[in-house]
Formats: sequence, structure tokens, C-alpha cells
Amino acid sequence: MARKTKLRLSKLYSFSCLRPNVAETELATPMGGLGFSRIVYCNQPEMHRVKPVKYRSNYVSTTKYNILTFFPKALFEQFRRVANLYFLFAAALSLTPLAPVAASSLIAPLVFVIGVSMMKEAIEDWRRFLQDSDVNSRKIKVHAGNGVFMPREWKKLRVGDVVMVEKDNFFPSDLLMLSSSYPDGICYVETMNLDGETNLKLKKCLERTVELDEDGEFAKFQGVVKCEDPNPELYTFVGNLEYAGEIMSIGPQQILLRDSKLRNTQFVYGVVIFSGHDTKVMQNSTAPPSKRSSIERKMDYVIYFLFTVLLLIASVGSIDFGIRTHSDMPNWWYLQPNNTTVFYDPKQPEKAALLHLVTALILYGYLIPISLYVSIEVVKVLQTTFINQDRQMYHEETDKPANARTSNLNEELGQVDTILSDKTGTLTCNMMEFLKCSIAGTPYGHGITEVEKATARRLGKDVNGFESHLSKNDEMMNGGAGIEMTVGPHVKGFNFKDDRLMDGNWIHEPNSDVIQMFFRILAVCQTAIPEENEETGEISYEAESPDEGSFVVAAREFGFEFYKRTQTSVIVRELDPISGKKVQREYKILNLLEFNSTRKRMSVILRNEDGQIFLFCKGADSVIFDRLGKQGRSYETTTRGHLAKYGDAGLRTLALAYRKLDESEYADWNTIFLKAKTTIGADRDAMLDSASELIERDLFFVGATAVEDKLQKGVRFSYTGSFYVA
Repeated sequence: MARKTKLRLSKLYSFSCLRPNVAETELATPMGGLGFSRIVYCNQPEMHRVKPVKYRSNYVSTTKYNILTFFPKALFEQFRRVANLYFLFAAALSLTPLAPVAASSLIAPLVFVIGVSMMKEAIEDWRRFLQDSDVNSRKIKVHAGNGVFMPREWKKLRVGDVVMVEKDNFFPSDLLMLSSSYPDGICYVETMNLDGETNLKLKKCLERTVELDEDGEFAKFQGVVKCEDPNPELYTFVGNLEYAGEIMSIGPQQILLRDSKLRNTQFVYGVVIFSGHDTKVMQNSTAPPSKRSSIERKMDYVIYFLFTVLLLIASVGSIDFGIRTHSDMPNWWYLQPNNTTVFYDPKQPEKAALLHLVTALILYGYLIPISLYVSIEVVKVLQTTFINQDRQMYHEETDKPANARTSNLNEELGQVDTILSDKTGTLTCNMMEFLKCSIAGTPYGHGITEVEKATARRLGKDVNGFESHLSKNDEMMNGGAGIEMTVGPHVKGFNFKDDRLMDGNWIHEPNSDVIQMFFRILAVCQTAIPEENEETGEISYEAESPDEGSFVVAAREFGFEFYKRTQTSVIVRELDPISGKKVQREYKILNLLEFNSTRKRMSVILRNEDGQIFLFCKGADSVIFDRLGKQGRSYETTTRGHLAKYGDAGLRTLALAYRKLDESEYADWNTIFLKAKTTIGADRDAMLDSASELIERDLFFVGATAVEDKLQKGVRFSYTGSFYVA
């Protein structure tokens, strides 16, 4: 296959993996004792034919039954219902001489109800089987030898196979990433099927395997992976790769998990580490549970009550029967009391009463309505059909109708008990729009958020006129300066309305140099990838997170267009405040200090065309404010007030700052950083964080951003007195 053109990224970028615990890292360190029990021979699947290196196939099944287990398991499920147990008991008694009715009158309804339920279970499990067959029959390109990749079904994959996964395809198993279409060996992965997150995750292969970027190069590729046994931990992985005489540690950032999707990357190569039910997603899955709705569970209590009433009625009648048999039966000569059966023997009234109790239970058994269960089963099946054909439940974006995989829980639809939500993605779309900002102590942007609209409605204000009210407030905050606001065509990720910054008008603002630096940080301090539409020439961005995507879009709309990324630099088309024209500037990227949940910030160190070295930083306001220098706090107090208002409006905020570096200072620091970067072991991440702390100080604060995460369709906010709820 012809080699695909690669996008160029900086090879100086360092994307560190998630930090494992110390014990795991020591185990994975090449110098330490290896205790791995799983051995994978890369590109040599034939080695895994016999134990102890014979592993599961890549065939997966999520069905509840099979041919052998269907009848015993399905019958067990049916007789978990209290009513069915009672009817089974009654049907058994109907076969005895005690029954006052024909046995068929009890057995036939029971067989019908259980038969319908078992048929429904069989149909639903058959649908699961068909879905499994569709997944197992998907095709993936697999190295067949001599550098040739041939399509193969997922279920025929074996541990050790080298596969090629193309853009927007799912990974067929847990893979060790070898290389990608990017020269730095990175790729973007969507893990929505695993953890529900729509943000893209960045993965990076080992530096030693990044050169494996052509089909022909895999003809001689062989390596050995020693790693942990299959386990359900999605975010940890410990192992080593022995390749070309080197032993390299493998972390979770080199592992591509089954059911995650490749995004924003043309292709990746990987080797199968875990297959089938050994994959982490299948390790996390459980056998299809026996789902019972709350109504069905309540019906069990109703049956208990009805059975208690039935037993009470039968007991009262039987006690009365026993008493009358003992006292009155000898006087009833026409019943031949001296020549009767045990059922009416006045000499054994206790036994006669007990037998009468059994007869009464059968006779009054219709107090428990078996027809109710027949009706419920039929209604559930019909409801499932209606749900699958409901046009209002059709999702146009993915072209998928509703799919009711089980009809046992139809009654639960729409019955919300508890809402568990994080910041984004549940009640919101996780689609960010740049709405407002504060630069050099001045607030910009007059958009109105959903939270502000809810507040206006609560106060009885006209929502349509609320935006102009906010604009007047902004005018007062700016000393009465007039504010014009024109509405242009909407740009995805950008909903900013303020003519003071648009169309180059920012050059006439006070502190225009600070505004220029603010836009420059937005355009350069990021890891997005620009993609140019060949037909229209428009630039779009593929970013690791929607927040970052909105920042580069905003920078472009403000006149600082992130245009191109080369191996060592970022190229931006900027608006020159002197000439008023767009000029192309190149910023050489020297270092990237990544964002993580501990640091809560990211930075880039760059050299501009004049040879000056700058550190651009963006992060949480609390983190940035703690790292400001004495000369960089001019706008801190004013901006804190703006950030409080942005937070009240439901906006997500981020602070921006920068620092100019001396050559000698940078050279000394870079030595420390490179040493930390090349460290192998448990201390690597800690050393990287410590090195970053040394340089991310004495910052000059320029401003803050405020983006809005749009609500999901149909979600509305109301004010409860202390917080907003959906």
C-alpha cells in the first residue's frame, strides 16, 4: 500500500502518560525484576497456539443464553416471580384428587404465560446474538506477512497480530500502539463507549516504534511484550516491550482500548495485546442481568398480600368445615357418616380440615389473577415494537432509531429517580462557545447565557430586552463609553458580540499591546491541529478538547489565525497594529508543558522571529494568580470581580499569562527539564512537574476567557433559591 502523507507536528512535544502507582512502575522498570505472566510475541501470532501463551480468541458474546442453557436458565427466571411459583404449586395440586376443578384449567394458563415470557426472552437474546455477529464480522486490516495488510474479520484476530486502524473506526481489541499517520506517533481517541467522555484523549506510541510507518517496514518487525494479566482497570497498564535489543516501559498512553474510536488521525498501527473477553471493556462488562422493573417488584408484594388473604379465607372455611364435620356430620345419616372417606370423616376432623384447606386454596385461587400477567407480557411486547418505530426517538445525527434490547423495563421509561452529573456532557452538549473575556481589567462581550435568562425570568424581566440591559451595565463599567454591537453570521465555537474587539478595532483600545498578547496566547498556547479545506480554503481545527477548539477559533475571529504547524513551529497569521494588514509570523516551539488534573494549567515555551523567548501559560485562575510576579498583578483585582460574574452566569473561565525569559535562564532550566523528560521510572512525572514549577513563575497576567457549554436539547434551567437545576 502506498505510503500516506503525514501531517507534521513538533517532534519536541512530550506527551506524558497517566501516572501508575509506584509499585506498578517499579515492576515495569527494565532494571527491576519482572513479574509479568503474559507474554505476547508481536507480529508472530502463530507462537500463541499452545499454552502457556495460548490466549482467547477475539470472538465476543453478550448473549444471556445458549442452546444448552436456555431452558434451565429461562425457567429459573420465570419462577423467580412469586405468582408463577404459586400457579406452579396450584397446578401440581390440581393433579391430585383434592382438586375441585380439572387440572387443565390451571395448567393451560400457566403454560401460556411462561411460554410467552420465554419466547420473549428468546427473541431478545436472539437480537443480542445478531448484534454480536455484526460486531464480530467487522473487517480490519491485518498484517498477513511480507508487509501486506489484508482485511480480516474481528473474530479471527489473534494475540500478536499487527493491525491497521483507519480514521473513525473502532479498535477491534486492546492494542499496543506502534505508530500513526503523524510523525510524532500520536493519535486522538474517543472513549465515549468506555467512560462516556466526548473529549478526545491523546495517545502516543513509544519513540522506538514511531519509525514503523509503512506497510513494508512490518515485514521484519518482531518484538516481545511482557505485561500484566487481563484486568478491568481502564486507566492503568504495566508492561515492557523488548524490541531491537532495547527494553521499553509501556504505560496506559500506549494502549488503545477496544470499543474506543480513532479520531482526527488518518491511521494507526498496533499489535493485539488482549483479545475478546480478555479486553478491558469486556472485563468490565457483566453477564446480562435479570432486569425487573419496579412495578414488577411491587406486584410481588401484591401477590404476597393476595395470597395472605386467600390463605386467611381458606383457613377460616377449613376450620369451620372441621368443626362442623366433627359436630354435625354424625347427625347427617344420609351422608353415611360411618362409611365415609377421610375427606369427611367425623373421627378425623383435623385431617379433613387440612385436606379441605388444600381444596379451598385451589377453589379460591382465582383471587390471584393469572390473566394480569398474560396482559402485561403482551402489552410489553407491543410497547417494544412501538418504541422501536417511534420517530420522536430517532437520532438524526447518527441515523439511529430507538432500540429496545429488553422489554422488561418499559415501565421505567421517564421515571427519573436520581440525576448524577459532572460539569459537562450530561445536561450539556459539551460544545463550547467563546462568549466573553476580560483583558487588561476590561470586560468584553455582551452575550447572554441560559443561566442569565433563567434569572431574568425569575425576576419577571423581559428576556428579549435583557441583553440590552447587560450592555448598559457594561457601558457603565467602562466609564460610560459607547458600545456598539452588530450581529454577524454565527461561527461554531464563537458567540462573541462586542465591536470593540472585532474587525481589528482592538488596536484603538487602551492597552492594545496587552490585548495583542492575549490573542497571541490563544493562538499559540494549544495542541490543536489545523486542517485546510482544499475546496474552500477555510481552516478548521481538530482539538483535544472543545475548550481548546473554541480558543483557537476565537483567536482566528479576532485576527490571529492559527494557520499551520510544522515539526518545530507554529505559524500564525496576525493582524499587525501598525500597518493594519495580516502578517505571517512563525513561533518556534521549544517546550510543551502539558495540562493535567494536578497542574491545572498548560504552557508552551517559544522563540519568536526576533529571537526572544516567551512562556505562554493558560490555566485555572487560582493556579495562575498564585504564580504571578509583583509586576504582573495590575489587573488581578478587577479581573477577579469579572470572573465571579462569569461564574454566576454559568460560564467556564480560564486565566492567561506570560513571561519573557533570558537565554541563560532558559538554557539552565532546559537542562533540568530534559533530564526529567528522559527519566524512566516512578519519579518521572514528579520530576517533570517540579521542573515546570521552576519556570512557571513571575508571570504577567493579561486576562481571562469565559466560554459557555450549551445545554442539551430540551433542558431548561430554573432557579431554586440557591442554585440552578434542570
